[in-house]
Amino acid sequence: MDDAEGLPSGLAEALAPGLPGLADEIIAAIGREVPEYRRPLEGEFGKGIRLGVERALSRFVEALVHPQAVNDDRTRAVYVELGRAEHRAGRSLDALLSAYRLGARIAWERCVQAGQQAGFEPTTLYRLASQIFDYIDRISAESVEGYAAEQSATLAERQRRRRALVRMLAQPDAQPDAVRDLATLAAWTRPLAVAGLAIRTEDADRLASRLGGEAIAAAEGELTNAFIPDPEAPGRHAELARALDGLPAALGPTVLVEQAARSLQRAQTALTLIDAGVLPAGAPLRTDEHLPDLLLHADPALAADLAARALAPLDDIRDTTRARLAETLKAWLDEPGQVTRVAERLHVHPQTVRYRMGQLRELFGDRLDDADARFELALALRASSTT
Repeated sequence: MDDAEGLPSGLAEALAPGLPGLADEIIAAIGREVPEYRRPLEGEFGKGIRLGVERALSRFVEALVHPQAVNDDRTRAVYVELGRAEHRAGRSLDALLSAYRLGARIAWERCVQAGQQAGFEPTTLYRLASQIFDYIDRISAESVEGYAAEQSATLAERQRRRRALVRMLAQPDAQPDAVRDLATLAAWTRPLAVAGLAIRTEDADRLASRLGGEAIAAAEGELTNAFIPDPEAPGRHAELARALDGLPAALGPTVLVEQAARSLQRAQTALTLIDAGVLPAGAPLRTDEHLPDLLLHADPALAADLAARALAPLDDIRDTTRARLAETLKAWLDEPGQVTRVAERLHVHPQTVRYRMGQLRELFGDRLDDADARFELALALRASSTT
């Protein structure tokens, strides 16, 4: 009587006695002919290979009688785990799939011999060959599934550790040993220098992959913090601009890894000033090119207090006159004593400048002749334009 696949049920009985010796032969051949496994198949690795071969043979022969056996979850798990183990060992699947194909060839040769000795027709043995190789395709797919699952899990764990590393580096008191250990676990090669990058986006993992160059990133609400290794490399800034694709971002100074938090803090401050309209939007804005503005506006409350105190003499003047006097004062501080140039800058007559300066002298008195006071007024006027 034939089974559902068209093979005689007695074929399984003819093949079963040769399985133990066949398993040994296949394992020995794998050790000889597959370069990655050209070593004693001992320990957990050897046990896994032997279990896989023995289970494959017994599962196949059993399926000749009970086709549903190929759907056994416990047996299937063996090949899924073999695929996972290959990824954990740092190998591609090529070696394992080569071992499967080698095993299939040897199994086919021995099964033909056993089938012929049992008197089965060649057409039956040809169908058996087709089933053997279909079966190998099936367990290969199970190992591919395991490999992909382990690869995905490894990537997810690496991403989790890299996010944790970003948060650790963002702490000014991060311990070097702890950073080194976590970097190793995250498979992140510590660079000599980094720059902090602050971006307005919540998709940190996707951004990190776009930034490339071993950049690491972690989301904090609507803000993403990142660290860029070797930010001064040729073409790196252009690469960042392409990756950011117009997202508001600020790049801190290049620092040693131990000072990463300082670079990121400056980038975060600059991004806040971009949001406030103090600094121009950049993708990314380089903080090193805007140090005066950062110095003046890093503490908005301080800047507001400076403007309020230094410009207090203008408080009781109506708004339109106040604005004209403040504009004239700023131009005069920028062009001290140059009435004509100040007039050209303001598009007014020189006499208008003299008149306004007379008003300002009545308000500010000797402060207009004191270098420190003039410096304070210049800062206050710039601060007042954005407070």
